[in-house]
Amino acid sequence: MSAELITINVWLGGRSYRISIKPEEEEAVRKAVKIADEKVIALRTQYAGRDDQDFLAMCLLMYASDNAIEPLHNPVMQSELKEMSDKIDQVLGDNN
Repeated sequence: MSAELITINVWLGGRSYRISIKPEEEEAVRKAVKIADEKVIALRTQYAGRDDQDFLAMCLLMYASDNAIEPLHNPVMQSELKEMSDKIDQVLGDNN
């Protein structure tokens, strides 16, 4: 894996940002920026009269909360949590 970084320019919220990333991350980063920019545009239409920084902050908050909540709804995570719960119940049952 290369430790070398490349510099790319991305547009978000009507502004250009220059960022350094690993070459193999470029496609994912550009996709993420596109999704975020689309969300900012949608927020602009819903909440007219707000500052662009407000939209970026709202977008970031939505992303962070989705990533905090979403893993809990992942079927693999649900299965692992059920397994752990069953083991705990078994241990507690054995002690009674």
